[in-house]
Amino acid sequence: MLGDKKHIISKLQKDILQWQGFKPGQATDAQRFGLGALEAAFPNGVFPTGAIHEFLTPTNETAAASGGFMSGLLGLLMHHEGICVWIGISRRVFPPALKAFGVEPDRVIFIDVKNEQEALWVTEEALKCEGLSAVVAELRELSFAQSRRLQLAVEKSRVTGFILRTDLQKLCTTTCVARWQIEPIPSYAETGMPGVGFPHWQVELLKVRNGNPGVFQFGWSPDGFVPVGTEISDMPVLVPTRKAG
Repeated sequence: MLGDKKHIISKLQKDILQWQGFKPGQATDAQRFGLGALEAAFPNGVFPTGAIHEFLTPTNETAAASGGFMSGLLGLLMHHEGICVWIGISRRVFPPALKAFGVEPDRVIFIDVKNEQEALWVTEEALKCEGLSAVVAELRELSFAQSRRLQLAVEKSRVTGFILRTDLQKLCTTTCVARWQIEPIPSYAETGMPGVGFPHWQVELLKVRNGNPGVFQFGWSPDGFVPVGTEISDMPVLVPTRKAG
């Protein structure tokens, strides 16, 4: 009897994780995003797709850093052939720059709307489109009820959503699978080359459903993400494992 109960509970836990966007079992090489220890912070060690991710971008610096890091994720989700919808009231992205992160600008549909209400409506409708690889929305605020509507949409379509929140005055609990905050950090210049190197970020996973929050550092190279050391809490000083690029 006890064994039957344990089996039922285990089955329910696996089903709930799958409904929430977490893939069962260990990730295959094809499913990995190259995020190292950060990827291991998610349940089953799999980056959750078909779910809503929330990025906090209160300043221009964090908005730029979040846009770069998220674009790297978009490139992996789109596989050079997928379609992404990008929604906003005041567009803050320079489309040609997306190529540096493996995203072809002509594969991104930009939708500029007049107000927050329109942005939320378009976001929800876009997330219902099963043919999309991802949806990005720049929103000032996101309530629990609004996030729940977006989550219900992706549970059917399995589209991955990224919400870039610009106003943190009314920050509240949401149904998003993860809450991120990305900060820019100094890059590493290529040996013998002038100027700055590829982007580097401090990535803070503030909240993750059924996972382990943490702070990590990453760089970007033409080959993708480059983990810079391990979790900050485990090391007093982070030393890059190799130069980006």
